[in-house]
Amino acid sequence: MLALLAAVAAAVGVVALTAFLFRKLGTEDRDPGGPSTGHAGAMLSALFLLVFAIAIIVPWTTADAARQNTFAEGQAAVETYWAAGDLPDEDQAWVRQSLRDYVAFVVRDEWPLMAEGKMSPEGGARLDALRSRVDQSKLDDDTKAAVLDKVEEMSAARSRRAADAGTVPPSGLLPLTILTGVVVIIFPFLAGARPRGLTLAPLMVMAGMLGVGVYLTWNISYAFAGALAVGPDALQAALQEFQRIAEGA
Repeated sequence: MLALLAAVAAAVGVVALTAFLFRKLGTEDRDPGGPSTGHAGAMLSALFLLVFAIAIIVPWTTADAARQNTFAEGQAAVETYWAAGDLPDEDQAWVRQSLRDYVAFVVRDEWPLMAEGKMSPEGGARLDALRSRVDQSKLDDDTKAAVLDKVEEMSAARSRRAADAGTVPPSGLLPLTILTGVVVIIFPFLAGARPRGLTLAPLMVMAGMLGVGVYLTWNISYAFAGALAVGPDALQAALQEFQRIAEGA
């Protein structure tokens, strides 16, 4: 924060120093539509658009990656369910039931927590128990390794989901979006313009659109909450696939 304040103070100081050194050169520019105002207005608009674009692109990219990771987790769960078919009957029944319980737990209990950027430790404990049961089963090493590899894929996918749930926009991005939006709205008044009557209408429309844009950037900030929220569709599809496999066995 101190570095940021120092940078702002330095930039303002450069403007003040330049204005002092060149005070006797050129002509005064008091016109709200003059070159100084036009230059500052263009740069402020460009700055707002840059910040706004980052505030949109970063969450969009994060949500897209989270959606792909979720489908990868669902696929890993289905492949683990298939691989469990090589286990002895007792172990096979336990592992497959554990998989159904785990995926149902994620969909029902853990997904709402991820909207707050949290994960339940119970999910990790369930996977650990599943891995331990497979490791202790009476199988040849190759078969056991194949099943454990699928469980490991599920665990890795869960870790990626946890990372996605905890991903937040860059620090200060949303406040900067709001600040630049407010400055763009009030800039004509700061420049000395005093619009009246119908000339206020375009400013009001612009202010309203900027308000909607800033709200949208806040509403899509997290991968598992808001307008771009990633749902548990992939894992719900995995539960249906479990049922199909069980009925076909």
